[in-house]
Amino acid sequence: MSKTKILVVEDESIVSKDIQHSLKKLGYDIIGSTNSGEKAIEIARTEHPDIVLMDIQLTGEMNGVVAAEIVRSELAIPVIFLTAYADESTFSKAKITEPYGYIIKPFKEIDLHTSIEMAIYKHRKEQEIIKERNILYSVLENKDGSNEFIFVKSNSRLVKLNTRDIYYIEALKDYVVLHTRDARFTIHSTMKDIEAKLGSTNFIRVHRSFIVRLDKIASIEYPNLFLEQDKKVIPIGGSYKEELNNRIKMM
Repeated sequence: MSKTKILVVEDESIVSKDIQHSLKKLGYDIIGSTNSGEKAIEIARTEHPDIVLMDIQLTGEMNGVVAAEIVRSELAIPVIFLTAYADESTFSKAKITEPYGYIIKPFKEIDLHTSIEMAIYKHRKEQEIIKERNILYSVLENKDGSNEFIFVKSNSRLVKLNTRDIYYIEALKDYVVLHTRDARFTIHSTMKDIEAKLGSTNFIRVHRSFIVRLDKIASIEYPNLFLEQDKKVIPIGGSYKEELNNRIKMM
């Protein structure tokens, strides 16, 4: 396994050397060090460290808070702040950059090691979530023009789901639940978003909290409908009744 690459940005030379010495003892790879916010950004852009240890108080025109915001927003590299000041004012200025931790100077090696490992773990998990979400949304957007399959997250895995197997979608606060005959999948989304991405060819919204697949409707007895091979009773909202009547073929 490759070593974690760390960039050290510290204003005081003696403290910087002390930090680097501790990092080497802990088995980390130091890819650079500087006392300048501008130089820190330059090194981060070229060397792509896994994490940056950033002193809040830096000499020069750019302090650590400004440098950390650029590193985070532009390069998505986690930052841990180094500071000798634990006052509320300092934290208030620093927290807007969404740092992955604070290390108060003087520090112990165990604090340094723990903060770095927790930050690396948190960042890795966040990146996994972003990647999975992007895969899900790219499929839901149906860039190939097909609505046949989607991918949904289930037990930390992305599962391929044929949209023909979906009976109905149910709103549940900040989540939506996709129901098949034998399983259910909960994802963080909105009904409006799901409705738009699944399309209106095979699905129809019949209530503010329900979307159903048209070919799964077995019978309708207003104000409810019943699905094939499913005991779930789906309510029909008054504002959706006309559209439902227009979509089904009545004789």
